Amino acid sequence: MEALLSILNAEFLAASIRLATPLLFATLGGILCERSGVINIGLEGMMLVGALMGVFGSWYLNSPTLGFLVGVLSGALVALLHGFVCISLRSNQIVSGVAINLIAIGLTSFLIRIVFGLADQQRIVPHFNSYPFPVLGQIPFIGPAFFNQLTLVYIAFLMVPVSWFILFKSRWGLAITAAGEHPKSAASVGIDPQFVRHVCVVLSGAFAGAGGAFLSLGQLHFFQDEMVAGRGFIALAAVIFGRWNPVGGMIACLIFGAADALQFRGQAVGMGIPHQFMLMLPYALTLAILIIAGGKSKAPAAIGIPFRR
Repeated sequence: MEALLSILNAEFLAASIRLATPLLFATLGGILCERSGVINIGLEGMMLVGALMGVFGSWYLNSPTLGFLVGVLSGALVALLHGFVCISLRSNQIVSGVAINLIAIGLTSFLIRIVFGLADQQRIVPHFNSYPFPVLGQIPFIGPAFFNQLTLVYIAFLMVPVSWFILFKSRWGLAITAAGEHPKSAASVGIDPQFVRHVCVVLSGAFAGAGGAFLSLGQLHFFQDEMVAGRGFIALAAVIFGRWNPVGGMIACLIFGAADALQFRGQAVGMGIPHQFMLMLPYALTLAILIIAGGKSKAPAAIGIPFRR
């Protein structure tokens, strides 16, 4: 108990927020995609591609900001392929997402060895540093936790109210909801469900690429094989837990981030729990949340159903 209490401090809260950030990027993308009616199982692969291309961009352009943008664009391009297969060709969305995940694992592992070589795969690249706010960062407890983070953390959490406003207070959000709930009715009033879905899928890939680039440029500062480690699937669970709402998704990501931070810090202070159990904590929590919240969640009515004119 003493070890547990020693963990729950400002540093733990800051780590929880930081570890929740890549999940939040991917979750916001998943919400946009699924509310339009398309399942994006490929978030994991898109994050992985974004992480690798972010590293390449940062190294060759000598700028973490440009590298991050390269990662975002790479995720969007992979999502464009997913959208073409699922929306234009009307193929199975689950199969397409799984294929993207499998291809991303092999392709990124191959490219990092080809570009950086076998001996220097984990090359440190220009990366993001913390940006403390001048006054707010000095507030006890709150300052170090909330206002001494990476710039990308602020951007990710700023996107939550922006996404909420777009989805629930704008005409574009109404079009997204219509495409995911009643695409034929939407088409009858002049909305093109296929176009709306294509845009949302590409945006979901961009968000996933941002999450992957955050992992490589904001946390590890290099790329390693399968570094996303299931976060894309955790983001899918956060979408369900959050009821396809950006605010709910953010809360779910913070819970997962806290579990991740707990397993890292728990091993550091020696809580007396086998490290294997600590490592499985975020994934066990994902399963528990899906069991508890999955049956009570109501997905968009036309999700996973190809639109035919």
